[in-house]
Amino acid sequence: MTDLFVVGISWRTAPVAVREKLAFREDELPDTLRALTTTAPVAEALLVSTCNRVEVYGVGHAGADPTGPVRTFLARQRGLDVRDVADALYDHRGNAAVRHVFRVASALDSLVLGEAQILGQLKDAYAVAGASGTSGPLLGRCMERAFGVAKRVRSETAIARGAANVSTVAVDLAHRVFGDLSGKSVLVVGAGKMSRLAARHLYASGAQHIVVTNRSPEKAEALADEIDGIAKPWAQLEQLLTEADVVISSTGAREPILTKALFKKVTKARRWRPLVVIDIAVPRDAEPKIGDLDGVYLYDIDDLEKVVAANLAERAKSAEQAVRIVEHEAGQFEQWLRTQSVVPAIRALRDRFHQVAETELTKTLDQLARREPLSAVQRESIQRVMQLVVNKLLHQPTTALRAAAADEAALRADVLCALFALEPVRASSDAIPIGALDTAQLEAIALDDRAAPPQAIPDVPTTSPSEPSERS
Repeated sequence: MTDLFVVGISWRTAPVAVREKLAFREDELPDTLRALTTTAPVAEALLVSTCNRVEVYGVGHAGADPTGPVRTFLARQRGLDVRDVADALYDHRGNAAVRHVFRVASALDSLVLGEAQILGQLKDAYAVAGASGTSGPLLGRCMERAFGVAKRVRSETAIARGAANVSTVAVDLAHRVFGDLSGKSVLVVGAGKMSRLAARHLYASGAQHIVVTNRSPEKAEALADEIDGIAKPWAQLEQLLTEADVVISSTGAREPILTKALFKKVTKARRWRPLVVIDIAVPRDAEPKIGDLDGVYLYDIDDLEKVVAANLAERAKSAEQAVRIVEHEAGQFEQWLRTQSVVPAIRALRDRFHQVAETELTKTLDQLARREPLSAVQRESIQRVMQLVVNKLLHQPTTALRAAAADEAALRADVLCALFALEPVRASSDAIPIGALDTAQLEAIALDDRAAPPQAIPDVPTTSPSEPSERS
């Protein structure tokens, strides 16, 4: 059977200086996914890239270990030698991969424990994979279940109650330097999701003079309207930096826009008045060296970990409860996965029994008809009896196959195929949506030709307007 796998890098394994080297823009994802499933032994794939993680969730081809090729692929896509990031990359397969995906969706693996936005980001990544043609039944089933697990965690525990997030932490840093922000001038550089949410938090925390600048003036004006701010042209960036007390920057630039050369001029014009620069972009918007200049207080994503640490103890109890939910759900998913390995054998056994029953039924009906014509009711009764006999004969082997552990189930399936001369046909990962069927429906596969329709994605909460995401 093909394996689920995860290959990635996160805030746990690498600082932002390393993570940003592997980051992908949103518009790069479709082509990257298609290239991955074409060049590596990967049948299904999803790529999530945020400021705190870059991860591939996928399904490998049968008999292949895709983790090595995926590691190499990620590095080469960013112009790196895999050895440069080998120590920071991790991978999981099978049950470990399932648990990791469930933990990520439930925000148990987030820098800010319990934050809500990673769930919305995973849904976005899943949608991109679907539109790119790289998702399939097994990965789809895993993601749908992960969304359901996340919903359970958020509704049954207090892990997200009062949870900090990237933007609120950024505002907290500004408070730590200046105290009250009501009289301070704030410059928001960029008008994407992270900048928008940070601006909302600044506004809610009392900042009254907020200026927004962005390469796209329309986006800057739209954000400024939301927060009673002022939109200013990108060409005035140097002057705007000179006038600001707090700068929060999150653009999609591949290279730093807040350079040391620019800030030398800015700090001189400011006469070295304190300036807080909070860079929540990945790749980073600010050159680290600007933090060496007098009066400049620079914070990046990695600095947020220090602020977040104070919140972790409060949520530890809720996290323990959330972990138990994840473990239970992962066990349920593993049970479902075990059933998938024996589905081809169940199908083949069903087909063989029905074929034999149909052949003998036809002979019997023909013989009876020669003696005396049968009514429609009689024919239907005989057919029903034959169907019931087949169903009862199939029930026990189907149940035994589903209930066995993975290795034992495979052995039982092999024995069954040998005894009845079966030739199971294993569907490719992008074929019949077996992944859409739950454990209870598998018995129906063996007893009935009707296939159940795919399950809809559970209704889960998406990114809240008041909470920022991992994505920068």
